Amino acid sequence: MAPLPSPLLADRFAPRCEFGRTDHVVVEADPPSTFKAVHDLDLTDLHGFLVTAAVRLRELPETWRSRRTPRQRTRLTINDLTTGSDWVLLGEQPGREIVFGAIGKVWQPIVKWVPLEARDFVDFAEPGYAKVVCSISVLPYGERRSLVTAEMRVVLTDPRAWLSFRRYWRISTPFVGVISRAILRTVKHSAETGGLR
Repeated sequence: MAPLPSPLLADRFAPRCEFGRTDHVVVEADPPSTFKAVHDLDLTDLHGFLVTAAVRLRELPETWRSRRTPRQRTRLTINDLTTGSDWVLLGEQPGREIVFGAIGKVWQPIVKWVPLEARDFVDFAEPGYAKVVCSISVLPYGERRSLVTAEMRVVLTDPRAWLSFRRYWRISTPFVGVISRAILRTVKHSAETGGLR
C-alpha cells in the first residue's frame, strides 16, 4: 500500500485558494542538493528581459511618486525576507518546503502592506486585503532527480477585496508566471551545477 501524502505547510496558511498559480520543474539533482539551491536562492539574481520588465513595471508608481529609483538590493534570499522587506518567512519543513507571505492591497499602484509577524498571519481578517502565500517545495522524482514546485495562493479578506483583486489578477497573471518560472530556472541551474555561475 502506498504511503499517504503528507500535508503541505502552505495548507496551514492558505487552506482555501481563491486565486493561485502553480509551476513545476524537474531538476537533475537529488532532493537535498535541490533544497539547498532553494535555500540559497537570491531573488535579485533572477535574469531575463521579461523578469526585469515585470519588476520595473511594478516599481513605476513608486518611482513616479518619489521621483527617484527605488533602492536596489544587492542580495535577497528567502532568509533575508524578514529584514527590511514586506514579506515574512511563515515556516519551513526542512529539506522539503519553504513558505513565505505578505498581506497588502496589492491591486493599488503603491501597495499598502501590513507589517506583521508570522504567528499573526492566519488570524488576520481585516477587510480589504489580500493574503499572499508563496511556497517552494522539493520532492523526490525517481531515483536521482527532484520535482520543484513554486506555488502562489491568494486569499481575500472580504468580497470587495475579491473584486479588486480579480481585476488586478487578470493583468498581473502573465508577470507572476514570468517570475515564477525564472525562480524555478534559477533553482534548477544552481542545483544542477552545484551553485556555479
